[in-house]
Amino acid sequence: MAREVLKRPLLTEKATLQAEKGIYHFEVVPTANKIEIAQAVARRFNVKVDSVQTSWQKAKYKSQFTRKGLLQGKKSGFKKAMVHLKPGETIDIFVPLDTKAAGEI
Repeated sequence: MAREVLKRPLLTEKATLQAEKGIYHFEVVPTANKIEIAQAVARRFNVKVDSVQTSWQKAKYKSQFTRKGLLQGKKSGFKKAMVHLKPGETIDIFVPLDTKAAGEI
């Protein structure tokens, strides 16, 4: 049984603009490599992957002064993958996967 590599799509302004060019951004598990990511995207969305780029998003630290003192927090970092598809291939990120698998669309 294959493990789930893709956590969620990243829907930022930059990612939305690059999706028009066939480049999609995903948050992935930290132990995933490029081959596993390409296979997971191809299997889940039925598309052909051209290449994969990975990078790490650093953790962000925040502090806030309040009446009760200093509050400190951390937004955890994650690994992200930029998946380049072959020309002519697209992924509809906004359609839920359950609906797409059921064949309702």
